[in-house]
Amino acid sequence: MDNSIRIDLVRSWREEEIMDLYRAAGWWKEQMDASRINDLIRGSFLFAVAIDISTGRAVGMGRVISDGIADGYIQDLVVQSDWRSWGVGSMIVARLLEECKKRKITWIGLIAEPGKEEFYMDLGFSPMPGHVPMLFNEEAREC
Repeated sequence: MDNSIRIDLVRSWREEEIMDLYRAAGWWKEQMDASRINDLIRGSFLFAVAIDISTGRAVGMGRVISDGIADGYIQDLVVQSDWRSWGVGSMIVARLLEECKKRKITWIGLIAEPGKEEFYMDLGFSPMPGHVPMLFNEEAREC
């Protein structure tokens, strides 16, 4: 697999391919503005794309949101279904971790989807007992 995939850090990419990856993960919402994909990429601290060398297409991605000094959050890790179980996700995470460490980011976290904990634990992550991930929900907020 290593010789058929390349992991590149990018500042832009073909919007349709990134949209396809968000769709593959179930994260794309049709009201989202596809023309802002490259703004999202540029606004990320790091944005990695797994490229099928034979076609030049993106088959996976992941990104890091960070202050650039101490903390980084890995998010939006996804691999197209026909490329899963080949180590592509691990390659993306490894590249993001390598780049964070080079830049002296010392706290690297993420929120694992249910059932993916073991994947991340195999890559060196561990649960944070006593911490609860939370998401702002405008509808749930009482004024």
